Amino acid sequence: MMVSTPRSLYTAFDRFPSRKGAAVHIEQFSRTLFAHTKGGLLYVLGGPGLPGHHHEAGIEVVRFGRAIPNLLERAMAFRQRLVALLEEVGPGLQICHFRDPWCGVPIVSKRQRWACVYEINGLPSIELPSVYPDMDKETIAKIRREEAMCWTEADAVVVPANVIRDMLVRLGCQNEKIVVIPNGAHVRARPIRPAEAPARYFIYFGALQTWQGVDSLLRAFARLADLPDLRLVVCASTDSRELRRLQRLAEKLEVASRVLWSVAWTEEELAPWRAHALASIAPLRACPRNTEQGCSPLKILESMADGVPVIASDLVATRELISDGIDGRLVPPDRPAELARAMRIVVDYPDEALRLGRSAQRKVQRRFTWEHSTRRLLEVYHRLAERKSSWQGAPAPIRP
Repeated sequence: MMVSTPRSLYTAFDRFPSRKGAAVHIEQFSRTLFAHTKGGLLYVLGGPGLPGHHHEAGIEVVRFGRAIPNLLERAMAFRQRLVALLEEVGPGLQICHFRDPWCGVPIVSKRQRWACVYEINGLPSIELPSVYPDMDKETIAKIRREEAMCWTEADAVVVPANVIRDMLVRLGCQNEKIVVIPNGAHVRARPIRPAEAPARYFIYFGALQTWQGVDSLLRAFARLADLPDLRLVVCASTDSRELRRLQRLAEKLEVASRVLWSVAWTEEELAPWRAHALASIAPLRACPRNTEQGCSPLKILESMADGVPVIASDLVATRELISDGIDGRLVPPDRPAELARAMRIVVDYPDEALRLGRSAQRKVQRRFTWEHSTRRLLEVYHRLAERKSSWQGAPAPIRP
């Protein structure tokens, strides 16, 4: 039973908090929404050690914690809980901000007078086949219909990259309601180097789904065997079967003794290792999830904010963040030899690497801080609020 009457709702079928990039984004955007409405309700996935219902600083947090192994069954149960929440708090809501169709369908289909903001960082209809290749086409088609229903009925569609906007337009979303708000990062003072850090190392951090391309990174690192003191640090956001598969691959490639693995480091634990790396690697694969849909990797921006040079796959999405040879390096995706060559150049030319890192940090300061992002999101909320008094029936879409 709810004990408050929230004026806004932010909901996502994601565990929060966690070390995944999605959780970082949820924290920044939900805080912005709740500051705008002076409190609100956050409905997310829970997990071991996380309370199912609590209050903090004027925000009510409800977590869905049922352990349902099947993803789609868990999503439907999550949705049903959201339906019950909307029945309880719906009359007082002014804004509902959601990140996926599991949340969006009940919000847009049962809407009352609230404004709807659909934040699209990725589409399950594109991502799920990469994770579950045996998922039947009928299920994928149903998910796509629900996604389309959400962006059609939403008043504003927020995306982090132009490549995602272009994809949505091709799929039939109205261009005039899409607002591009890039991801962000915090520029901070450089932390002290970890005492246990190797003298020279590259770093990868984040999720380990196949589309992240960590396989290619391990194969590239194996080509640097003539640099025996060089290390690769892999910081996985969660423990998983994929982590163990990659560890077995490292053994097969005979680099296991030179790869340092960590799991679920906090930002405080990760930041010093990221800041003192030779370079941060984002070896994204050229697969539908990254090419047809696009992405906006937080790992790239967070590394750039630290003044660390980034070597990333040359994709439309990464070109929105990195200018090759100016503030980072772009290499052909799925080409370990090309990636190894770029990594070797960083080792051999430290002054050039330093120049790239400094240029990257200046770019983040100019264009990609969280302050830039949340200020643009606030503009969306303010424009929705200004129109609220004149709405008759279903609100008209917001124009960027």
